[in-house]
Amino acid sequence: MAAGEQRIDKWLFFARVVKSRSLAQKLAVSGAVRVNREKISHAARIVRPGDVLTISIHDRVRILKVLDSGDRRGPAPEAALLFQDLTPVRADLVGAPLAEEG
Repeated sequence: MAAGEQRIDKWLFFARVVKSRSLAQKLAVSGAVRVNREKISHAARIVRPGDVLTISIHDRVRILKVLDSGDRRGPAPEAALLFQDLTPVRADLVGAPLAEEG
């Protein structure tokens, strides 16, 4: 594998999109992940920097641009360096209170 390339299941796990590698494999096989608008059906699909992932998870859609491959599942600030979040902000959530006061 060339530098920067990684299996989609490992990348999803290292980027902290899912909690385990087995969940990442199930997500990839379920058809809930697209790479550059193409639906994938296997966990061994290779992703590279510049690829755009569309992930349907937990009743929402996330759009992530791959910036780098991961070496390990590190803390959240380290995982955030692996991608750029391109998910548009939902208009119905803008200005909504975060928590009830009282």
